Amino acid sequence: MNPAQDDQRIESTLVSVDVLALRFAPDARAVLLGVAPRAHDPFGGDLALPGVLLGRGERLRDAALRAVTGKLGVAAEAVTAVGQLATFDEPSRDPRGPTLSVALWATVDPGRLDGRDGPTWASLGDVPALAFDHDRIVADCRPLFRDRLWRDPAFTAGLLGAEFTTAQALDVTEALTGDRPYPANLGRTMDRVPGLRRTAQHASALPKGGRPPLVWRWDPVPSGVTTRDRS
Repeated sequence: MNPAQDDQRIESTLVSVDVLALRFAPDARAVLLGVAPRAHDPFGGDLALPGVLLGRGERLRDAALRAVTGKLGVAAEAVTAVGQLATFDEPSRDPRGPTLSVALWATVDPGRLDGRDGPTWASLGDVPALAFDHDRIVADCRPLFRDRLWRDPAFTAGLLGAEFTTAQALDVTEALTGDRPYPANLGRTMDRVPGLRRTAQHASALPKGGRPPLVWRWDPVPSGVTTRDRS
């Protein structure tokens, strides 16, 4: 068969952008995932990842920002960084028809949230049932977060901020890997991260039964990250 004729028989597919929006909650010592109820069918009222159809000529990053601001109600200035994760091509993933999903991550600065009613922020380790194939997207992308932490400066800085403590670094590492590392081992890992340096400062708040944790700082903050100090 002529390849051109074969192309004409293939049904075009839509491309959706689904975003795993993460924020670190220091008080809860957890990494949280933003989900929101769907406004329309299919799965109207069910929780889902924020997602939009990719517009003609639109960049993936721009679509991800549109999803986070439009579906989660998060202000654009609260989104600290965005990146790509994986593509999901199961033909039956959307009951409306074949849709290719490109999953992206976005990190959110909790200090820039306005406190109004908005998304549900669920612990990444205890995400409620989601619409479409979003449960699978979360499950498949969780190991990618673990691999990015301390290897991808933009992701790590977007999640932890321009300045953070050793205790916060331990909490985030445990939330994404499932294991709490030894502080000395994690410190050696962090010493090798480009642009990240340990300071001579200690956090002002004294943890129970221990010394105040050291403060770490990005110098400079990785390109593409918009953030502020959270320590």
